[in-house]
Amino acid sequence: MVNWITKIPNNIGWYISGFVDGEGSFNVSFRKGNGHRLGWQVQLTFNVSQRDITNLELMKETLGCGRLQHRRDGVHYFVVGDNRSILGRVIPFFEKFFFLSSSKKKNFSLFREIALFVKDGAHLTPEGLREIIAIREKLNEGKGRKRKYNARDIKIKLPRNPQRLYAKPRL
Repeated sequence: MVNWITKIPNNIGWYISGFVDGEGSFNVSFRKGNGHRLGWQVQLTFNVSQRDITNLELMKETLGCGRLQHRRDGVHYFVVGDNRSILGRVIPFFEKFFFLSSSKKKNFSLFREIALFVKDGAHLTPEGLREIIAIREKLNEGKGRKRKYNARDIKIKLPRNPQRLYAKPRL
């Protein structure tokens, strides 16, 4: 286990885990862009929102990553959106201080699976990106799920070989 995580008192770790079990969210979104090899960027995000910022500050301090954001209506967010922190801090934390609810266990497991695909570079291949898209469809199922791009919206742009500019891409 990572050294930093062994320094977290159990009561704090389990408190944060229980709080996130009820209030946290693991998300995978896609950003369209010509600058990306397949036309899409995979964006991993972990966040928690609350009116009282106290628990969010505790999470930021305990995990040693992320940022706090504030909305005009008084809602505060703790957000972790960089892959290094998600892979090095968020995932190890929730592997040690695991969730009790079946829905959060499922969503964390799917999120972790996608994060490991990204870590291994699978998101840079058409097959890997298709697999990530399929897994993401199972993430956060049910009412209230909002996505800018659904699976049917994501058309993978196959990379072209600069030495064969006029050749048809291979599938």
